[in-house]
Amino acid sequence: MSNARNLSKFKPSSSGLVETADIADGAITTAKITDANITTAKIADANITTSKVADDAVTGVKIENNPTIAGNLTVSGGFVPSTSYTNRNLMINGAMNVQQRANLTTAQSGFSLDRWSILSNSDARLTVFKDTNVPSGQGFLSSLKIDVTTADTSVASSHITALIYKFEGQDLQQLRKGTSSAKQLTLQFWVSSPKTGVHTLHFFDMANSRIVATTYTISSANTWQYVNVTFPADTTGALANDNTNQLQLYFGLNAGTNYTSGTLATSWASNTNANRMVGQVNTLDDVANNFYITGVQMELGEVATPFEFEKHADTLAKCQRYYCKSVSQGTSPGHGADATTNCVSIDMASNLIRTDRFFFPVEMRANPTVTCHAQAGVGGSSTGQWAGYISSTWTHFSFSGGNVTTNGFCGAGSHAGSQDGYAYWTHANWEAEAEL
Repeated sequence: MSNARNLSKFKPSSSGLVETADIADGAITTAKITDANITTAKIADANITTSKVADDAVTGVKIENNPTIAGNLTVSGGFVPSTSYTNRNLMINGAMNVQQRANLTTAQSGFSLDRWSILSNSDARLTVFKDTNVPSGQGFLSSLKIDVTTADTSVASSHITALIYKFEGQDLQQLRKGTSSAKQLTLQFWVSSPKTGVHTLHFFDMANSRIVATTYTISSANTWQYVNVTFPADTTGALANDNTNQLQLYFGLNAGTNYTSGTLATSWASNTNANRMVGQVNTLDDVANNFYITGVQMELGEVATPFEFEKHADTLAKCQRYYCKSVSQGTSPGHGADATTNCVSIDMASNLIRTDRFFFPVEMRANPTVTCHAQAGVGGSSTGQWAGYISSTWTHFSFSGGNVTTNGFCGAGSHAGSQDGYAYWTHANWEAEAEL
């Protein structure tokens, strides 16, 4: 029987419309509906219910990328993310809350806030410290502030200034760098720059002398701005799985033509200095300039997830792997109060004085360099380093770190006035550094 004959015998309902009752069960099949003929506008509210969706009918390929759910999402089974939702941030102290050292003052290079250092050979001089200027409403309490104290108004060709973060190789193995399954990296941060225009970011692979760079543009000077950039994966050059400096991240502050005259290396390539900081503005050209940064987070993939805030104690412990000191937080090394830096020293023989072992708060990255400082607040000569109570008198005598390992050291010194076998109440003051 032809379709024309079937249609000629079809009698619609009295309403003139084709109603559900006019259609036999099973008469409309998927094959009879062309793609895109059923749209959202043609489905009445509440017509699709849970009971009408077969088990496993909604699959991942039928859900658009990055869906937004207006209400709460309740998962009755286990929730298994493709990447860990904790420890996502591959950087330490990105919220700029920990500063164990004193401020870095009128300097070219050095550390101030933990894990962050300034590298510079320019004519500029900087003061770097923790500040309370932060982006409003983002949950941050501190920022790293770079205050220009001597301007560099004419950048020499060989000069470079950057804020740097260094990574251990064993902390980056999840990048799978140097393999066919290498991962992208996404970096996010908040920044306030004194200069509008192009600012550069680049990674330097220390193990393989490779670089990749990108830029961000400041649209309004001295205004907090959110930045989110993704770096490509690198299938060349694996990173050593150890505790050495394998990768460095540079936040450009100024640069001469040796670093700006090429073509920006937006894909991983062998290092050419001229391709590292192309377009970088000079943020250090005026003593009124201040550069702020906080909320720095680097993670696997191409999506910037919400900043991972952590407890202050957790961040401090991570920082102490690279630097720790005898005095309390907030007190500069070399100026500790007596009551917090006491120990007992013993004259072993022939004026050779030794202390019991000082244990570091956490195991350090490598055997650190231990520096023993002059003790403030006690009498006697100020030319020594530590002070012992010898023959009813506070006496300064020189100490150094001995038997240094990743978990501690013993104080070692000498003093002509000490007596063999005697123990002395001693003021100790030290710092230990195992930075990359």
